[in-house]
This record gives sequence, structure tokens and C-alpha cells, in this order.
Amino acid sequence: MRQGRVRALTSMTGAVAAFAGMDALLKLLVGTYPPFQVATLRGASALPFLLLPLVLTGQLRLLKPHRLSMHLLRGALWVLVLGGFVYAMQTLSLANAYAVFLSAPLIMTALAVPILKERAAPHSWVAIGFGLLGVVIILRPDRGLVSVGLLASLAAAFGYALSCLAVRVLTRTDSTASVVVWAIGFMTLLSLLIALPHWVPLQPRHLPWLAALGVLAAIGSYLVTDAFRHAPAAVVAPLEYTSLLWGILIDRLVWHVLPTPQVLLGGGIIIAGGLYLIWQERASVAAAQPSLEVAG
Repeated sequence: MRQGRVRALTSMTGAVAAFAGMDALLKLLVGTYPPFQVATLRGASALPFLLLPLVLTGQLRLLKPHRLSMHLLRGALWVLVLGGFVYAMQTLSLANAYAVFLSAPLIMTALAVPILKERAAPHSWVAIGFGLLGVVIILRPDRGLVSVGLLASLAAAFGYALSCLAVRVLTRTDSTASVVVWAIGFMTLLSLLIALPHWVPLQPRHLPWLAALGVLAAIGSYLVTDAFRHAPAAVVAPLEYTSLLWGILIDRLVWHVLPTPQVLLGGGIIIAGGLYLIWQERASVAAAQPSLEVAG
């Protein structure tokens, strides 16, 4: 049991690092190409690495969709997620974009009430309110001018939260491979349609970057799956917040910038709200287990 959790924590740490490296490449690319073109390249670079294992193992049948309209909806939401996040990185540091985007789990918990008709305990609303206070601190609307980049990151967080809710519906009928591949496929196609009028020819020197995007996406996806296979979500999910630390480190090493105290304070409050929500959910599950055992 302990070895499994250590492996899960190691895998999740590696996954967050891989995704942070991928986001750094996206930020480098958006200095040359429009945001939706970068989103298109992100999807196109990942698809071969997602499809190859299915081809090699003869499991392409897993891609059969049962709710094609829901897959299309997720693809559209991922256009918002990647388009918004890439635009945010065009105008913000990596850490600043992460700080707002990390509010996604709190937004998802709040949206699950009206959309999925789930009930949220009072402590959940406390965590949500606390986390959204952190978002307000980062946005600083009292200064009269909210950064468009920060709003783009917040829009990406909303899109990601809605996409996660759609996953919870889709996985009732469709395989994991189907959910992932169709969403990325539709996202790539829709982003391409938006990007085509302003398409910038690819520079040969960027081709290795695109290959690295696909490799990092594949590594991150594998490690996330491995992490959740070997430990409960409540154990590994908190490590997602280490992305802010990776963002700060990469910003310092590559772009020689650091987040402002305002962003660090707001980001810390968002993370605290998320961790409190995870801790309370973990406690609720632990409290319910004895009751289930007695009932069994």
C-alpha cells in the first residue's frame, strides 16, 4: 500500500513537471504564432502519440463514440481552454497564468450543483468562496483595469471545469481513449478553422519543439494515469498545485521574471481553498467507509 502511494506521488509529480514543460513550449511558440494556431499545433502534435498505442495493441475499437455531440461539446470547450490559456501566456508570465487557472477545481465543484444536480456541503462553499477571493486579489478590479490575459486564464479555467463535468457524463458510456482522442481531435479541427485566416507558415527550427510537445503530452498523460491507478484521487490531486512552483521556476530560468506579491498571495489563497476542499472530501469518504462496512 505504502509503495503504491509513493509511486503514485512520484508519477503525479513527474506529470505536473511534464505538463509545465509543455506549457513553457507553448509560451515560446505563441511568441511567433497566433494563439489558436498554437492550440492547433498542440492538438496535432499530441494525436499521433495518443493513437499509436491503440494501433499497436489493436484496440482502435475503443474509439467508438456513443455520444458524439458530447464529444463535440468537449472539443469546443477545449478550444476555449487552450485558446484562452495560450493567449494568457502570450501576455502573462507562466506563474501568473497558472495562479488563476488553478481555480478550475473550485469552479467545477460550484458548477456541478446546477449542471449535474449534485449537492455541495457548506464546507465546499466556504472553500469555493475562499478560492474565488484569491482570484479577485489577482485580478484587482479595484484598480479600474483588469488584465485581459488574466481574464483569458479565468475563461480557460471555466472551460476546463465544464469539460471535466462533461467527462463525468461521457465516461458512463464511452471509454477513456474515446473521451481523450475525440476531444483533442475536435479541438484541433475547430482551432484550425479559427486559425486558418491568420495562419503563419511554420519555421523549420520549431519542428523539434512540436515533437517535444507531443512527447511531453504523452509522458504527462501516462504518468497521470499511473498516479490515479496506484492511489486515490485525494492523495495525488493536491500535487497538481505544484504547477505554480514549476511556473515560477521556469519563469525565473527562461524569462528571468518572478510573480508579484499580489499574484503569490492570490495564488496561495486559491491553492489553500482547493486543498481544503480535497481534505474535506477525503474526510467525508473516510467517515462513510465504516457505515458501508456495517451495511455490508
